[in-house]
Amino acid sequence: MDFLRIDDLTPDQLRAVLARAESVRRDPSAVSGRLAGRSVGLFFQKPSTRTRVSTELASAQLGAIPVVLGQQEVGFGSREAVKDVAGVLDRYLDVIAMRVFKHTDLVEVAEHAQAPVINLLSDVEHPCQALADLQTIAEERPMAGTTLAYVGDGNNVVHSLMVGAAMMEMKVRIATPAGYEPDPEYVAKAESFGDVFVTNDAEDAVRGADVVYTDVWASMGQENEAGERNRVFSPYRVDLALFEQAAEDAIFLHCLPAHRGSEVTDAVVDHVRSRVLDQAENRLHTFKALLLHLFE
Repeated sequence: MDFLRIDDLTPDQLRAVLARAESVRRDPSAVSGRLAGRSVGLFFQKPSTRTRVSTELASAQLGAIPVVLGQQEVGFGSREAVKDVAGVLDRYLDVIAMRVFKHTDLVEVAEHAQAPVINLLSDVEHPCQALADLQTIAEERPMAGTTLAYVGDGNNVVHSLMVGAAMMEMKVRIATPAGYEPDPEYVAKAESFGDVFVTNDAEDAVRGADVVYTDVWASMGQENEAGERNRVFSPYRVDLALFEQAAEDAIFLHCLPAHRGSEVTDAVVDHVRSRVLDQAENRLHTFKALLLHLFE
């Protein structure tokens, strides 16, 4: 199977992967070397810190051989046709994991490769991040019935997050400026699994929430829009006043890197109830669990 979208897993499979990730977190040695002799291709068209380190380390700790490639080596879609790259990598690798600009490129690779293809980030989804997000929430409280408030841009991160959270029976609240809402297709998909509410009022979304999540206002490739986005999104900054509208024991999440002073203030990122470092750590455990799921 491929993992291009969060709902490529069924709700039961998603629960199983998250449970496995928690088991791996508690006892990493139990799965050490489990994928000895396997090869995991890691292609990065975009630069990365957490994704690069967590996926390479996860592969190695499971005993697999991580093969890291960048755009300069591959010439993906420029020096060589996507389907040719897919065919060649398929002959070498047991898994092809890719961080790309265009989701359609991932789909094309999956069409021309027999090996499982994993989305490490595209312009449409970031499902591996959602796995880590959900594990982090599950460490704090039962997911079913938990209220998640996301404030900011309706981007690839929120697409995977909202669907995954709804699959886990969470109540999802999304607040964005007008015109920056999540793709209606993803809203409808999330609604098919559970309780989803989209608004342009940040306080309305955050009030009483158990989890408050935000992300950068301008993603990679949107640098030329940064000035306008900073103006439009400034009322959606997660500062202490907004965070305190949430439940008394609410936690704060951010997939990082955080632009401190833009989408979130230092007081929130560094808050005693911030879980951003746990969230980053869980990228490692969830990727291990995903690889084990694909091979077992």
